[in-house]
Amino acid sequence: MSRRRSVLVALGLGALALPLGTLAQPPGKVWRVGFLAHRRVNFVDSDYQYGPFRQGMRELGYVEGKNLAIEWRSAEGSSERLPALAAELVKLNVDVIVAGGTPATRAVQLATKNATPLIPIVMSGVADPVGSGFIDNLARPGGNITGVTNINVELGPKQVETLLAMLPKVERVAVLINPTNVSHAAYLRGCQEAGHKLGISAVVPANASTPQEIETAFSMMVREKVEALIVARDGFLNQQVRQVSALAARQRLPTIGGLREYADAGGLISYGPSIADQFRWAAAYVDKILKGAKPGDLPVERPRRFELFISQKAARALGLAIPQSLLMSADKVIE
Repeated sequence: MSRRRSVLVALGLGALALPLGTLAQPPGKVWRVGFLAHRRVNFVDSDYQYGPFRQGMRELGYVEGKNLAIEWRSAEGSSERLPALAAELVKLNVDVIVAGGTPATRAVQLATKNATPLIPIVMSGVADPVGSGFIDNLARPGGNITGVTNINVELGPKQVETLLAMLPKVERVAVLINPTNVSHAAYLRGCQEAGHKLGISAVVPANASTPQEIETAFSMMVREKVEALIVARDGFLNQQVRQVSALAARQRLPTIGGLREYADAGGLISYGPSIADQFRWAAAYVDKILKGAKPGDLPVERPRRFELFISQKAARALGLAIPQSLLMSADKVIE
């Protein structure tokens, strides 16, 4: 049994909502859109960035090879590669650049700083766009950046609550974060504050920005006698979902992540905003900008739908019974 945690209204973009099939103007022009991802992109429709973005563009009347060309660039989870890839897109003189996540948005922001004319940027999956210096405020971003935030600061406390609903007696929790992700300090604070209020004795940070550092972080968790793990959303950590899930299973460590892939890969729970929705929304922003809207005038959207996935298989392996309240709230229970 399942139900949605909240309702997604149409494309959810208010002034950005557009009739499906609306064609970009002028007729006959081929628009060039750059797309920079921090994570590895699988060029199949099931990929949560590639598929939804292309689908959103198609629904708005853009057809690749006819009136649209997308220049895809992926850093394969390496933050060091982002500046060069962003510079490539700027040299191609694309009409707009879509950036997936905070590190990719930062790279594009810096790469476009001296571009003439200034290239519009549509961010997606950015946790704290104001604190990261991308926009002035959500209602009126200013500058050349707009898009969708996933508000990690608010996500952390909710993940702590969800974890406690599953493990009410847990006392020591680790939070796996990427120290190169500027939004993770606030995310960690949110988890720690929520844990303190809810009676958790210790919320321990575990830093990792390389596969080896993930191994080291799990060794630290053993020494700290951690009983459960929260994994922050991040381009690199998302890409290492199988490594993280395998190490957690080896240590019999219940884990909650922010992507469905964690539950699919053997983690216990996934709770977070729908990334697929966010990249469909990104297409609506691109359409508006191509039609003449200024990014600084387009309000930044917050997530409207959060998804809860629970792995029954992981629960059985850990000897845990899933509370009926969580089963009733889940979007899907993975057998």
